[in-house]
Amino acid sequence: MPKTALFVSLLFFLVLATLGGCYSFTGSSLPVHLKTIAIPVFEDRSGAGIAQFRGEITGGLANKIEAQSPLRMTPSMARANAVLEGAITSFSDAPSQLSSITERAMTNRVTLVVQVRMVDRVKKTTLFEQSVVGFSDYRTGNAIAQQEAFRSCVVQIIDQVFDLVVSGW
Repeated sequence: MPKTALFVSLLFFLVLATLGGCYSFTGSSLPVHLKTIAIPVFEDRSGAGIAQFRGEITGGLANKIEAQSPLRMTPSMARANAVLEGAITSFSDAPSQLSSITERAMTNRVTLVVQVRMVDRVKKTTLFEQSVVGFSDYRTGNAIAQQEAFRSCVVQIIDQVFDLVVSGW
């Protein structure tokens, strides 16, 4: 390899290594004083009677937070450093794509909206409060695909809320 090509390659890797260390998550992670979290069972304010999602979202969040963050779950809201509250505010299962020939639904879209709020009980402040949305399409008339769409929405909600908890975005 000619010396010029070697020099350019070495310079490229040196610049790349230097720039790689420039990005930082400082200031966007969990406050260090938060060690425990309580998550009461999410409410269902959607009026759709979808109680099964309450437990799935609450349990999924508890498992993910316990496994992938420094926070430890506690059943006692009184002893928790932080509390994560949530409510399902909207649920729909509606046509999303119509056939141009029959004008009937070919696919439906499941949409789940959850309002979440995390409170720092140590400093008595709200860390975040916002809505998150999960949605998934499935082929109309396919009950198995419909259940998979429901599960996909729940997973999307869990992932989004988890990201809010650990990063504060």
